[in-house]
Amino acid sequence: MHKLTTLPNGLRIVVTPVEGTKSVTVLVLAGAGSRFENKSIKGVSHFLEHLFFKGGERFKNAGEVSAAIDSVGGDFNAFTGKEYAGYYVKLASHQKEVAFDVIGDMLLNATFINSEIDKERGVILEEYNMYQDTPMYQVGWDFERLIFGDQPMGWDQIGEMPIIKSVTRDEIVHYKNALYTPDNVVISVAGHVTEKEVLDLVTKYFPFGNETRTINPAPYVRIHGDKRVKVQNKKTEQGHLILGTEGLPALHKDEYVEKVLSVILGGNMSSRMFMNVREAKGLSYYIRTSTDDYSDAGVISTSAGVDLKRVDLAITAILEEYRKITEEKVSEAELTKGKEFMKGKIILRLEDSEEYAHLMGKQALLYPKIENVNHILQQIDAVTADDILRLSRELFQEDKFRLALIGPFEDPAHFEKLLHY
Repeated sequence: MHKLTTLPNGLRIVVTPVEGTKSVTVLVLAGAGSRFENKSIKGVSHFLEHLFFKGGERFKNAGEVSAAIDSVGGDFNAFTGKEYAGYYVKLASHQKEVAFDVIGDMLLNATFINSEIDKERGVILEEYNMYQDTPMYQVGWDFERLIFGDQPMGWDQIGEMPIIKSVTRDEIVHYKNALYTPDNVVISVAGHVTEKEVLDLVTKYFPFGNETRTINPAPYVRIHGDKRVKVQNKKTEQGHLILGTEGLPALHKDEYVEKVLSVILGGNMSSRMFMNVREAKGLSYYIRTSTDDYSDAGVISTSAGVDLKRVDLAITAILEEYRKITEEKVSEAELTKGKEFMKGKIILRLEDSEEYAHLMGKQALLYPKIENVNHILQQIDAVTADDILRLSRELFQEDKFRLALIGPFEDPAHFEKLLHY
């Protein structure tokens, strides 16, 4: 059972002992994703994530940071999303102090040397180019822009090339000081560990003051634009598409109805999309339906890599699966299979201390309370076939569909004509 402690300065600490493991994951989450940016600093959240690894007081450069973790056989990484950034070290439990030492020094004592900032610009520009050359990534960003529009929710985390080249040390430090404050940070620790050990180590290695967050996330505004299709003309051997609609935010009463719906549609190799679009018709190599849920917005979509000569057929086939699930209730057998698949995946993931730390930490950072795993499983069990039918009809309305494509395609109007049942 997890235990949440909130210190007087607002710092939240979640400790989740996990039986049967000798590992520990120390994960620090900060409300500092791309939703906190404006147009002049697009990508600064991600840039800052890179710079934390460049050294602080005790570990003075990237080599010393890496060597400290490598010397105990640990794994470490970081990520930047729309609503938060995360930094974690996973290692053998008897070496856990190393994790607190390294992450604490990175986040509280980062030096941000100008020469290192300039070096990292080059690294991030190459990462930017990699994503530009990877249609599976790029089409996702195009789709989110269609759904959310030109506002922070619709911007991709890596930012834009001119800003990556020009953002200054002062802008980076100001952003860090505004958001990496104790009231905007959660330390989530899971694995072979006790609450007392964690609290002692946090006190030692995370001596935050009493600063408070001074930048708030941009509110999400629904932008119902006329543009329904985004086509990026590019020479590729396979077409990449995402077809879907705005979904539900986190904590919506139908949150788990939507998640089970996505599993039934395209969540595994026996799902409807996989069997009917890939296996029966041979129209795609990969195909999957998934959801993304944020504090006040969400997406449900199907992504696919398709035969260039039959992209129209693939779009029509995906829409057909959306249509069918709005017209006829799923069988109890199919519903049960979807729910058991989802529960099984959750249970398997939570054998990993890293997954447990993320689940608990995200809830502590973004939501009013932390739900335990049993409660989540109960919510999945409570989903009915009537729920699936009702929500499908709410979500999958013809005029709500949006489509992003990357490939040797030129005419958005042609594809827009396909977006109907």
